[in-house]
Amino acid sequence: MRMTPPVMQISPAAAGVSPVGAAGMAGGVVPTKRGMAADSSILVQGGSLRTWSYRSPAVEQVQVVLSTEGRPLDADIELWHGPDNTPCKMRVYVENGQLRPFSAVIETPRGPNTVAIRNIGQIEFPIAADVVADIVDNPSPDCLGSSTTVQGGALRTYPFDPSVDSVEVLLKTDGRPLNARIELLQGPNNNKQVIELYTEDGLDRPFFCVLETPGSGNVVRVVNTAPVEFPMTAAVVPHSINQEMSTGAVLGGDVVIGGDVGMRR
Repeated sequence: MRMTPPVMQISPAAAGVSPVGAAGMAGGVVPTKRGMAADSSILVQGGSLRTWSYRSPAVEQVQVVLSTEGRPLDADIELWHGPDNTPCKMRVYVENGQLRPFSAVIETPRGPNTVAIRNIGQIEFPIAADVVADIVDNPSPDCLGSSTTVQGGALRTYPFDPSVDSVEVLLKTDGRPLNARIELLQGPNNNKQVIELYTEDGLDRPFFCVLETPGSGNVVRVVNTAPVEFPMTAAVVPHSINQEMSTGAVLGGDVVIGGDVGMRR
């Protein structure tokens, strides 16, 4: 008796069809705002790579959010635009990915584009990664109006008050390549977060990110690692301020050791 040969059934994801609600993105990630639902993030194990593809040229910006469960975060982020073309790439290190999650906006003009995130940490340190396409953070008017020029090889430091919970960082050029290093320090040479950035065109693809700055003694250091022929403009301003900090203890206030708090002699 002749029997009907078995027919292989291919899932929509394997056939190259995005699942329902993925809005044309590979990986089945539903775009949501930062502070997203837990199921919108994808776990990237140590040593593995995940990609998010956007075929529509209407997607001109994406926001990348990386976090951990309190462990260190070490990742490579690349933007692929066509074969063998990487117009933007960055190396990100965070000491505590839960206390200071990484959040940056990547310009993706002229699709299709692919965002590749590689966890270069150990297998014991997974990363929760999310790429958002519909709603992204934009620089505030204060950030856009406070740009200063940083010559090639020079650096700028920006200290912040303990009441500042997060800061905005905007880097761009006049069309030349952008090479920079962004450091968040809390104490002398104590790096809490480091971003090493490359962009082939700092005017077409400026870099914008929001750094979480909990605690006191936070300093943002921006270094132009390019030669002197490639200046850039940098703007670092507060993003969110904790209004309740003013009601607590004041560092260096009128406190007498062995006496009453607030008592003057």
